Amino acid sequence: MRVIYLRQCSSLKYLFTVFMWILIMTSAQAQEKNIQGKILDVTGKPIAGVSISVSGKPKATKTDAEGRFSLSAVNVGDKLQISFLGYKKLEKNIDNSTVYNLTLETNEERLADVVVVGYGTLDKKEVTSAITHLSGKDLNVFGGNGVLNSLAGKVAGLSVVNTGQSDPNSSPSLQLRGVSSRNAGLGPLYVVNGVPGGNVDNLNQNDIESIDILKGGAASAIYGTRGSNGVIIITTKKGTSDPYAFYDGYASFDVPNNRIQVLSAEDFLKHNRGTDFGGNTDWFKEVSRKFAFNQKNTLQLAGGNRQTNYIVSFDLRNAHGLDLRSDKKEYGARLNLSHTSANNLYTATVTIAPRSLKANNASYNAFNQSLTLNPTLPLMDAKNPNAFNYINTGFSGAYNPVEELRTVLDGTEGKYLDWNAAFKLNILENLSTQVTLAQQSSDFFDFNFTPSYNTGAINGNSGRNSAGRNYKKSDQYVFEWTGNYKQSFGRHHINVLGGYAYNYFLYSGMNAGNQNFPSDVLTYNNLGSGQYDVPIPTNPQPGDYTFRSVGSYKNDAKLIAFFGRVNYDLANKYYASASLRYEGSSKFGRLNKWGYFPALSLGWRIMEEDFFPKASWINDLKLRADYGETGNQDFGSYLSLDTYQGYGYFAFNGASYQVWGPSQNTNYDLRWEKAQNLNFGVDFDLFNRKISGSINYYVRTNKDLLGSYNVPVPPFVLTTTFANVGTMKNSGLEVQLNAKILSQKDFSYSVSFAGASNSNKFASFSNDIYQGQNFQFMSYMPSPGSPGPAQRLEEGRRIGSFYMYESAGIDATGRLMVYDKENNIIPGNTAKEEDKRFVGNGLPLFTASLGQNFTYKNFDLSVFLRGSFKYDLFNTTAFYLGTPVTQSGANVLKSAYGKGKYAALTNAETYSTLSDYFLEKGDFVKIDNITIGYNIKPPVKQISSIRVYAVARNLYTFTKFTTGDPEAISVNGLTPGINTSLSYYPSTAQFLAGLQVKF
Repeated sequence: MRVIYLRQCSSLKYLFTVFMWILIMTSAQAQEKNIQGKILDVTGKPIAGVSISVSGKPKATKTDAEGRFSLSAVNVGDKLQISFLGYKKLEKNIDNSTVYNLTLETNEERLADVVVVGYGTLDKKEVTSAITHLSGKDLNVFGGNGVLNSLAGKVAGLSVVNTGQSDPNSSPSLQLRGVSSRNAGLGPLYVVNGVPGGNVDNLNQNDIESIDILKGGAASAIYGTRGSNGVIIITTKKGTSDPYAFYDGYASFDVPNNRIQVLSAEDFLKHNRGTDFGGNTDWFKEVSRKFAFNQKNTLQLAGGNRQTNYIVSFDLRNAHGLDLRSDKKEYGARLNLSHTSANNLYTATVTIAPRSLKANNASYNAFNQSLTLNPTLPLMDAKNPNAFNYINTGFSGAYNPVEELRTVLDGTEGKYLDWNAAFKLNILENLSTQVTLAQQSSDFFDFNFTPSYNTGAINGNSGRNSAGRNYKKSDQYVFEWTGNYKQSFGRHHINVLGGYAYNYFLYSGMNAGNQNFPSDVLTYNNLGSGQYDVPIPTNPQPGDYTFRSVGSYKNDAKLIAFFGRVNYDLANKYYASASLRYEGSSKFGRLNKWGYFPALSLGWRIMEEDFFPKASWINDLKLRADYGETGNQDFGSYLSLDTYQGYGYFAFNGASYQVWGPSQNTNYDLRWEKAQNLNFGVDFDLFNRKISGSINYYVRTNKDLLGSYNVPVPPFVLTTTFANVGTMKNSGLEVQLNAKILSQKDFSYSVSFAGASNSNKFASFSNDIYQGQNFQFMSYMPSPGSPGPAQRLEEGRRIGSFYMYESAGIDATGRLMVYDKENNIIPGNTAKEEDKRFVGNGLPLFTASLGQNFTYKNFDLSVFLRGSFKYDLFNTTAFYLGTPVTQSGANVLKSAYGKGKYAALTNAETYSTLSDYFLEKGDFVKIDNITIGYNIKPPVKQISSIRVYAVARNLYTFTKFTTGDPEAISVNGLTPGINTSLSYYPSTAQFLAGLQVKF
């Protein structure tokens, strides 16, 4: 009985257990339910497109245009994960409620993590190539021409050079990771709002949302034959559902600093430099304004809702240069309009940006004249005080620069019109396609006029006035069709891009010139009234303006590409990206029209690994490696074809007929330059993101460099052929750091640093077909004397290598002594070509910048320093004007007399001997930009913020260079570290004051 009883109890226990499991399962099923809700921003407005998923389950959805969402079959206890670009992530536990109305807060740091890559965006953690991201707030404020100047020092490895900062019409040259070509373009490709080849001169700095610099070859390979020198992607601001108006206005003053000092009239006569003409003229002051004034005003209006929004911007700028003539007046506008359908099926965007300008050009040679002219020459004619003094004494080419600036017209009238339109169709939640149309047009109508009362025209042109016009038109037409597909499979995430691109480039223009007009009144506006039969002199003299011309041109080019890219992410730990572009260009020879441009990059967030030591101070650590092949097709349109030109005249039956002949040798093998880019990097966030940055090491090999090479005649028709020959290598280390040192309620302090090194070598001048010498002379110096070339481009050596005599000091007679090839010391004027040697280099080995930002309550202060190190500059000014034996009649530097280095060279026998005696260290550290601002409490509720600010730029330069600002000498291109003429534009310090108001 006991056994039976125990068995019955056991059976009852089993039944009870089963019953309880059924109750639990039934309860769980009962708690599975459908939920719905709405996602709002902090102002209470709905947010469309918010991603909502259930943690650990494949359930996911997105909000519609009204911010609504719904999910079915979820359980109590599940966790909702809500995320959207630009907002903080939100998690919400599911309870017994069925309706969830949630609010997302904006996240400025999250916005900074969005990186724009070619044809799309990535989160910073997904980036596997070398890309530097800057927001519009990171750019330096300045009063100058073009937004690119504000990038100086901000990006490791990017060299921004502008030798005429205070010239209102000057534009900087940009060079990324060293010089990369001989005769093709050296600058990066600009992409504005997704349109390759965008016009950066038609941008207002206040309109910029972000700038992304694609430095790694894997990132820029998606742009194929135009990505060899890197890619700079500029994104302008978009509309918002929060309506606002924003005004920014400033005025700036540029005053000369680092002025090159020459002898006064008194000292000029004291040292018997030339004839006393009775005047006392400071030519620098005469050709300069006391200060250059610049004023700019910007007004932005934005508004709309989540479906339709806009931003429109207007700007007006009036700028003057330091010289008497230069100025620029421009006004522009930009409209960005976006509309999304109520069901999020499609999005249409339109951008239109017109701009108009009129500019008068600076005269860099006028400042050359201010250095060389005899200071006793009077400005005005002694016999006629109302007329300018005619000058033709001193250095060859001397003239009255003030008269040029006051009487000669030289400038341009220009217009830009850029527009693009895109239509994106969301076929599925994870599948979309987009069509983009764009056009970028520019029209420039240059003008020049020299009046009949100009003394150069009177004395060199028989009193004839002269004028000319030069019209230049450029158009780029773009059509692109892309498709995107995203999918997640558990821990696997993929993003697939495919596309087609068509670009058509059209360039055309004409010019006309004439002389001897019946009146000066119409200047350049009536060329037909001039005289057509004035003979053009065989040997025109300096100042002879005789000319008569007419011409026109038109050329075009096409670029077609098919491209694709796959981004893969495994568990937010392992990342890979592979792309391929197949591209053809009409510029290439018929045997090489098309080419492949592959790329592969890998990323590993090693801190996510179980074996990686867990440390609270390491927030993120990612290792990267990438390889990509890019091209360069920035050369003339028809260099691979049979082209013809005028080939002289043939007399027949008493008339002359122009004969046509070949203008170049045909090269059907002409192709793009190829760059093979290898990059290794690490990205990190430390100490709760207080310290972040990246380190990159790159190696870039540029092959098939384009250039003209000597060939035999016959079999070739002409002596040179444009061909792909030569190899160049660049390598370097780049460091980019940002640190939030202190962050308290009323005070914060942050630091940014960018540093880079560059090792360059020209590897080869020849290939199997074109064999030539292993060097090329560069940087030919002008007369007086016969100095010859100052640099040599040679296989196995760094770009910018100075090749000249090595100085052995000055002897007792004031002669320059040099070493011959046997290291014997000989006078410089007796040295031979074989005695020259490599003595220095003009390409900086290191560049660095340091930015510091402070805030205290309503005050903000930023101090930005930058510098270049380990390179040489050839002091052209000292070579021509720095010694006592400078050509008689010309002025010289103050340092030419006294105890200075150049004052010791007193023997005219060695006056024009090129040697490293004139090489100086170019190293400098510059106080580049100081900005201070104050936020004023708005007096009325209709104004949301008021900020006043002041900026000081180029305040002081720490350098041992003795003549002016070292940055007046370019370090970009094939001849860094030397000016081959005395023409220059003075360095200035700029002081700016501005006001910003947001309504």
